[in-house]
Amino acid sequence: MIVRQAFFEGRIHAGREAEFRTFVEQRLIPMWRTFPGVRDVRVMFATGRDDGAPAFPLSLAMVFADDAALQRALDAPIRCESRVVTTELMKMFDGYIHHHVFKLADA
Repeated sequence: MIVRQAFFEGRIHAGREAEFRTFVEQRLIPMWRTFPGVRDVRVMFATGRDDGAPAFPLSLAMVFADDAALQRALDAPIRCESRVVTTELMKMFDGYIHHHVFKLADA
């Protein structure tokens, strides 16, 4: 299994935290769940962190069967559509998004 994670590093604009979360829940999660081949979508909103740790108010994890399935999702039109919607979200956020791909250990 392959997991692609998006880390939103930075800060939500003060006073817009609830709006940010609602936007993600209503606009983005439904799109992310329609990516072709996605087996699981996990959206995590931060509730705390260690002193001195960078702020990641949002993290997204999408699980795929293999690299080929991930690539099909990255090439799909829904990804471009979700990126457009994400630019709207970024109007409430100072920071950036970075992505990492992991292979799940067999447990």
